[in-house]
Amino acid sequence: MNQPPIQTRALATEILYRLCTESVSLDHLFESHLKAVTGNREKAFVSDLCFGVVRWHPRLDFYLQQLLDKPIRQKNLKLRLLCWVGLYQIAYQRTADHGAVSATVNACDALSLQWAKAMVNAILRHFIRRQETIQQAADDNEVARYAHPAWLIQAIKTDWSDDWQAILEGNNQAPPMSLRINRRRTTRDEYARLLQEKSIEYREISACPQGLILESAYETGELPGFNEGLVSVQDGAAQLAAALLQAAPGHRVLDACAAPGGKTCHILEREPRLHSLLAVDIKNARLHKLRENLERLGLEAVIKTADVTQPDTWWDGEPFDRILVDAPCSATGVIRRHPDIKMLRQPADIDAIRTVQMNILDSLWPLLASDGKLLYVTCSIMRRENDEIIGNFLDQGQNVELDLIDQCPGTRTQYGCQILPGQQDLDGFYFARMKKIR
Repeated sequence: MNQPPIQTRALATEILYRLCTESVSLDHLFESHLKAVTGNREKAFVSDLCFGVVRWHPRLDFYLQQLLDKPIRQKNLKLRLLCWVGLYQIAYQRTADHGAVSATVNACDALSLQWAKAMVNAILRHFIRRQETIQQAADDNEVARYAHPAWLIQAIKTDWSDDWQAILEGNNQAPPMSLRINRRRTTRDEYARLLQEKSIEYREISACPQGLILESAYETGELPGFNEGLVSVQDGAAQLAAALLQAAPGHRVLDACAAPGGKTCHILEREPRLHSLLAVDIKNARLHKLRENLERLGLEAVIKTADVTQPDTWWDGEPFDRILVDAPCSATGVIRRHPDIKMLRQPADIDAIRTVQMNILDSLWPLLASDGKLLYVTCSIMRRENDEIIGNFLDQGQNVELDLIDQCPGTRTQYGCQILPGQQDLDGFYFARMKKIR
């Protein structure tokens, strides 16, 4: 294949460097760094390099260590990242070996690593010669084989002793592009015909009446009717939340932690006769996307920038019939979609996240009407963030009972429903529903 400009390797390395040193997500970094890249092909190449390196970095680092006489110092982090970029091209891309070596070596100039050109060249050429032997050695090392940090492998083993290997392997697969059909404007069958007219291949999501999966990824502008609000991009697991909330005509609904608004919009699409829907999120910048989605889909909601754990600053005193808590979490169920979680998440984060989750439930439960229901959702597979949180809340509450989810498309747990990554082509999500009693 023809080579993109060599600056793409340097740009990918700079993005990875900021990810490692500033703990900023790839999605956020792409927004700022890819503006300078004008060609779609170059943007796609940089994106693939970054996502690929992050997805496979434990294995790539194992490769690198086999090729070094002594480890690369932390102060030379950019050099290590550039080596990962080169190794990824050789091991995972269709880039010709000689092209990958040459372009990666030349990227040293743009990264002020001229002194390391000979070293990078030697490392990559050495890998080409020994690739089969090194890859076999990686398969015998658990961290390298599954390309996850050791602590995360152990945590998943602990919670999912029968499924941990499938989870880890699923996390390393590219995620599908899933669509949610706007039932206010069309039907799944009608939209499927539009896809057929464009020769876009798809399949239905069995668990989601409005869900389709595309066999290949497309830019949203290429999707028929996207700008007209016929369809949205949303994983099938996330699509389950609106139905499980059981919002009905006349209900007052609160969507807490609402941005970027996929679930907000789906609730409104499913039930146009709500009394009202209030969408709250602490980050105003993220609510901008929610407003855009509402406008595109022709929907209306009340939006507030606020901390949901401080209802005195935003609540009008009228109880809600339904509350959706899409809780902040470790996001360990969506690693296939956001592989930078492997680098950003640390073991100590779970305790801090649990505290936030409990605070949200404690703060919002008084806002729920008698006989009202609260749906607790995370995109985590960690029991400590899911069943343990619900169990603790049920134990301490005097006016709460579990409202069992009777149709679980994943794995039934003590208190809820856990979808594991890749089950039925879905992301990893947890759902539990509780009812307020008097």
